[in-house]
Amino acid sequence: MLTIVSFIGFTAIVALISYLKTRNDRMNGSDDYFLAGRSLTAWVIAGSLILTNLSTEHMIGLNADAFAHTVAVMAWETTAALAMVLTALYFLPKYLKRGLTTIPEYLSLRFDQNTRVIATILFLFSYVVAILPVVLLFGAAGLESLFDISGALGVERSTATWITVWAVGTLGSLYAVFGGLKAVAISDTINGIGFLIIGLLVPVLALLYIGDGNVVAGLSTVYSSAPEKFDITGDEPGSFLPFGVLFTGMIVNQIFFWCTNQSIIQRALGAKNLAEGQKGVLIAACFKLLGPIAIVLPGVIAFYMFKDQLGPDDSMLAYPMLVKEVLPSPLVGFFAAVMMGAVLSTFNSVLNSSATLFSQGVYQVFMNKEASGRDMVWSGRACSIVLAIAAMIAAPMINTDGSLYNYLQKINATFFGPMLAVILLGFLTRFVTARAAKIGLIAGPILFYLLTGTFDAEVQSFAKGLFDTTDQIHFLHFLALVFLLTAGTMIVISKLSPEPIKEAVAVDVPVDLRPWKHAKLAGFVISALVIITYVGLAQ
Repeated sequence: MLTIVSFIGFTAIVALISYLKTRNDRMNGSDDYFLAGRSLTAWVIAGSLILTNLSTEHMIGLNADAFAHTVAVMAWETTAALAMVLTALYFLPKYLKRGLTTIPEYLSLRFDQNTRVIATILFLFSYVVAILPVVLLFGAAGLESLFDISGALGVERSTATWITVWAVGTLGSLYAVFGGLKAVAISDTINGIGFLIIGLLVPVLALLYIGDGNVVAGLSTVYSSAPEKFDITGDEPGSFLPFGVLFTGMIVNQIFFWCTNQSIIQRALGAKNLAEGQKGVLIAACFKLLGPIAIVLPGVIAFYMFKDQLGPDDSMLAYPMLVKEVLPSPLVGFFAAVMMGAVLSTFNSVLNSSATLFSQGVYQVFMNKEASGRDMVWSGRACSIVLAIAAMIAAPMINTDGSLYNYLQKINATFFGPMLAVILLGFLTRFVTARAAKIGLIAGPILFYLLTGTFDAEVQSFAKGLFDTTDQIHFLHFLALVFLLTAGTMIVISKLSPEPIKEAVAVDVPVDLRPWKHAKLAGFVISALVIITYVGLAQ
């Protein structure tokens, strides 16, 4: 009973605070609904950034990968902090100067409207195919493994998955459809506080348990039992995440996701001014450095505790087993609410960004060129409802074999490399043409799919022979290759067939562009901490 009360209580508090904070807000304009009236402050931006990114696929998925492999998987988190520094210092000032609502909007200013439409469609496709249904499915799977929902309801596991998917999807849709970005950001921030508390509490309690009340002794015991699990380089033969990818595809992945991905950047675009936006992004980067304690270290602890009970194929059970072992029963309901909040936060945030992209890049371009602010809001809401229903239908049909985190990242990588090439060349060059950008956006994803999907066996065989290795070539290396090929192709096309380049820059800047005076120092400190982390854990 206490579990149910704490679960309902925390979930209700989040909903109530979000409602009270947004009940008097008018949602008649695009900025009001899609960018929270450009009123977000640093801590709200930071909380929303973290919870938009983190969800069950991280808490359970990355801990599972750490259980089966090493802490090298924390690269997904630690290197993100470097990209976030780049966002704060370079990209965000450029975005706010142009008064952007979406990233594809920049492409219309730099290239042309058709480039914007193609980018919008690719963003929406990646959200619909990958993030939205995957978040729902793995959220349902995570809640099932932790709390045995099927047993509690007396139904089959597949039925419980459908029930959980539709429950989470419906609740998440309410935030996105009726509250807009501000309600999403506020709920993210509150859930983020809970996520941080409970995420750090699990490994602390586990180490206290192992060390007989001493966290340091517990950590020493875990380390002594398997020091190789703490090697952050992951440089053993056939590594799950080779150290080399940090200098190839990981760079492309992190820069795209944290510097140019609509579902992430939209929170910073809603900042009340540049200084608040920079502070918010850099605060979130600090939390990224703490992230591995909650979403990687527990997997290694679970390996120490359950290695004789769980094999590599059972790694998805590692984190749930650890939670059940060390978490006091009064906190189980709170933990369930936090897990639910993490799923909701990612789902409703991506849904809100999808609505923004559709309204700005499809509805206004093709359906209603004279759309009023109210029309734009309603088109976004209609899009959210359709996408939510589609995701809830598709989620239980996804194949979940293998690493769920790698599954999600590989799908996303199809689009990341080509889209980053187009955006970066738009910023860094004056000669790359709209024609080249459109070719890059279309050909790049096709090339990545051919290399890692259709002809994967043949490509792997050729690459292994070329580099004289028996190890599988990691998909992140192919991400970097496609990025470079896309960028090179665009440069060649632009040089062979030049076009006049005219970029329209917004004259009426909507926010104060004075930077945060400590932004560069904070960025330097965060970057140094990332390097120190790798030096300290390298073996």
